[in-house]
Amino acid sequence: MPIIFVVMSYPQPSGEFEWTQESWGGALQCRPLASIARHCFSTRELALEAVLAAPATAWESLARAVGVEPASLVRMHQVHCADVFEARKANRDSWPEADIAITNDPSVAISVRVADCVPILLADRRSGAVAAVHAGWRGTAAGAVMVAVDSLRARYGTNAGDVIAAVGPSIGPCCYEVGPDVEAQFSSHPEAKSWFSPAEKPHLDLWRATRDQLARAGVPADQIHVSALCTCDHEAVFHSYRRDGKGAGRLVAAIRSGAGRTP
Repeated sequence: MPIIFVVMSYPQPSGEFEWTQESWGGALQCRPLASIARHCFSTRELALEAVLAAPATAWESLARAVGVEPASLVRMHQVHCADVFEARKANRDSWPEADIAITNDPSVAISVRVADCVPILLADRRSGAVAAVHAGWRGTAAGAVMVAVDSLRARYGTNAGDVIAAVGPSIGPCCYEVGPDVEAQFSSHPEAKSWFSPAEKPHLDLWRATRDQLARAGVPADQIHVSALCTCDHEAVFHSYRRDGKGAGRLVAAIRSGAGRTP
């Protein structure tokens, strides 16, 4: 019997993103970020469940993709907040309750897991310090990406003008219908009116919200890269909690500090 190979068809990302092939299959990469720090955004081909389990084959594959040992791939118990964890070799075995990780230690990689929420990877092109951010509507309302940029500044002296930002696949404004209770949580954000469609049942544009918040934090517009791939729209490639419910798996975004790689 002949062997049949199934070739995955990947959706076209916007701007500076491109598909790469890893040991598990496809991964998304942002070209400007790749020149500073090793990173990737996974697809559902990397089989990860919703629960935060002990290191297994999938986690080992992800660790290899960013160039660290499995034990040095830092994960967090994500709780939809804007708390920050500084990852270092000395505390790499600690999995705190946080949704933002930062580091300038190239011996560790940091990661966030998503299934519609926005994964954001940041890198300082001067120092190589990096951040990984998990931001659903609660994290976005809490200004998680602004907290991440400020944390890089406070801890590593990062200038926001040197930050490269990559916003990975998440639920898009096409599919993210929300209620008035969610809309009310954004009342303190001056740009929030433009983040919601004016329809009877508003849709939240997390991509625009993330871009606006990064710009407010001082990141130049031409250094903010949004993949504009909706997880809910592309069932063959991405997990989606909105589409699949509690049984949805998880996608992962991971990044390793590029300290010493850039002038």
